[in-house]
Amino acid sequence: MLQTISPNAAGLTPASPAEREEMIALGILSGDGTVLPPPLRPEAAFGRPVVSRRAVSAHQVLNEAHAYARPSSFARAIRFDPARTSWLLVSGTASIDESGATTHLGDFRAQLWRTYRNITALLTAEGANWHDVIRTSCYLRDIERDYKDFNEVRTAFFGWLGLDPLPASTGIQARLCREDLLVEIEAIAIVPAGESAELG
Repeated sequence: MLQTISPNAAGLTPASPAEREEMIALGILSGDGTVLPPPLRPEAAFGRPVVSRRAVSAHQVLNEAHAYARPSSFARAIRFDPARTSWLLVSGTASIDESGATTHLGDFRAQLWRTYRNITALLTAEGANWHDVIRTSCYLRDIERDYKDFNEVRTAFFGWLGLDPLPASTGIQARLCREDLLVEIEAIAIVPAGESAELG
């Protein structure tokens, strides 16, 4: 079943200059604030297919999270058969810049966009993108305060990307490795074996 997640207009409207800066850096917004087309799927971007997978549903006991009144962008479960695949395990990644400093102090949404930008760069380094991600684990310092913004940004980002199926995911409240970090995300991606960048 095709899952259509449309970008939430509010989710693609930055609430701060820092959030706008990160959305421009990710290629979501142009300098004038126009929403840009998403990056190409792996078939076009890398000349290779996405590893076949499908969302798993159990509608008799559990509805889909993207069908909530406030959609939440994750699949209940994902099935894939790992033969002839390579896995990319992205460690907990946060709003850290190229010198290791925390960016966007106190701005949860901007930190989340920077986290997505950093994970995007790690995926790209291996010839992958978000269409290859099968699972995320999302750690929020204050889930009660920040989950609404987290879910809004994630839904807008994944909708903009046109992810189908959505990754499986878990949201967790946790103390992070630095007091000034508000969100950290781990990701697992799969690509056809031999299709990732050369290790060096």
